[in-house]
Amino acid sequence: MSENKINFTKATLDALPLPASGQRQAYHDKKTNGLQIRITSTGVKTFCVYRRIKNGNPERVTMGRYPDMSIEQARNEAARINALIVDGINPNSDARALKTETTLEELFEEFLKHRRNRKGAYLSASTKSTYRYNFNLYLAKWSKRQLSQFKDNDFGKLHTEIGKEYPTTANRIIALASSLFGYATEKKLFKGTNPAQGIKKFYENTRDRFLQSDELPAFFKSLAEEQNDTLRDYFLISLLTGARRSNVQEMQWSQIHLERGEWRIPITKNGDSQTVTLTHEVVEILRARQGTNTTWVFPGTGVTGHLVEPKKSWKRVLERAGIANLRIHDLRRTLGSWQAKTGASLVIVGKSLNHKSPSTTAIYARLDLDPVRESVDRATGAMLVAAGLKKSAERGLI
Repeated sequence: MSENKINFTKATLDALPLPASGQRQAYHDKKTNGLQIRITSTGVKTFCVYRRIKNGNPERVTMGRYPDMSIEQARNEAARINALIVDGINPNSDARALKTETTLEELFEEFLKHRRNRKGAYLSASTKSTYRYNFNLYLAKWSKRQLSQFKDNDFGKLHTEIGKEYPTTANRIIALASSLFGYATEKKLFKGTNPAQGIKKFYENTRDRFLQSDELPAFFKSLAEEQNDTLRDYFLISLLTGARRSNVQEMQWSQIHLERGEWRIPITKNGDSQTVTLTHEVVEILRARQGTNTTWVFPGTGVTGHLVEPKKSWKRVLERAGIANLRIHDLRRTLGSWQAKTGASLVIVGKSLNHKSPSTTAIYARLDLDPVRESVDRATGAMLVAAGLKKSAERGLI
């Protein structure tokens, strides 16, 4: 048996000789107690753990085939099985062993429930919504896969695949995956190297796109032609408040005070609450929407109850308007840009958009809403004038 003890490396396992026809040969890893690789005469190589159970006979626990299961994965899984055996559990028959290692889906749900940010606060509803959307779209295909079964190149391949069309999204997905495995390591749900770390991110251009003066007439005309009033109003309020798209999607009537012209967002992406000033035009839109749903300003048909993904409608609006390369998030940037155009300071712009930086946070906190309201009024008024929907001195409905 001793001559069959080897150090498991890729080169070593790839070079193992085939046994005689109909025979099977076992090799033992020098580093991990009980870990074997068995090779058949046809070249099939299978990892297993061969250990004597306490007060019982030796048991062989089959784990997976090489190279589908990497050496590192085999060693991690062998360590888990060895721990069960030490506790007197027979991995082949004891019901306690049926609770297998954490899956990616289980990890994700645990992450959403218990992950805290640097301030110690739980993830905001908007952040959870974004994570869930990305997970369902790009990672759900691996939901049932156990953490130790991920190969070193799985996420690298995924990053490349997504990046062919959406480089920024590819970076966000890899960041999410890395955070998930980092959390798993922190909570001792995973041992080994984070498979989503060390992947070179795609270069991201800083976007400075926003609606220009000559685009506003066509944009507002296209919105006026939109048959779905929920989506039309969603795009309008996204533009006229500058709020993050997830916050607008999750806007609730209980957060809105129409008489004061204020919208109180309990938790934003920054982990703080925010009071958004509502212009006369926004208040009128909201008054017209009252009665459509008791909870959500923009109700949806999915499990969340609110609007989730308006991409198709957005594409329709842009095609009618003849506008290219404009994202929903650019509506938020549009308000800030028009505020700056109409003379607002960067402090006011930052306050109205709930931006944060170490050098300006204290100043933001001391500002009241009056200068913000004045700036937003000027900016939204200027946009509506440029669109040909109101005169400079006129106030009224869109």
